[in-house]
Amino acid sequence: MVDNNHNPGDNNLVSILVIDDSPIMRGMLTDILTDDGYLVDSAEDGEIGVAMALKKDYAVIISDVHMPKKNGLETVRDIIAAKPYSKIILTDSFPDKLATAAKKEGAACCLQKPFDVNELRQVIREIHHSGKVSIG
Repeated sequence: MVDNNHNPGDNNLVSILVIDDSPIMRGMLTDILTDDGYLVDSAEDGEIGVAMALKKDYAVIISDVHMPKKNGLETVRDIIAAKPYSKIILTDSFPDKLATAAKKEGAACCLQKPFDVNELRQVIREIHHSGKVSIG
């Protein structure tokens, strides 16, 4: 499906952090978001992702829920504790109690994998501009 309202030029200088232990998912999200004009950094686990998030201000952080070393709930807690204004989108194949708890801790939403790329784009736009999302 083509998103006719999508204009990659609007995303210049907007930084996004992708945290996912799957190299395929991390690479795909990084490629798509970079092609969309975002500045994208990535981390292979929650531990590294938290360290990166504490060193740099990201407009949006996208984090998997189930990861080794530090899961999505722990990642959200650590980032929100240090930077309560952080805008975090969770992704998960099987959203469960961890995803629900992470939303209570401050994550904006949880997108179930596989998700539509245009849905992700919509959520990023909404969370970046208003801090709220209408889906997920």
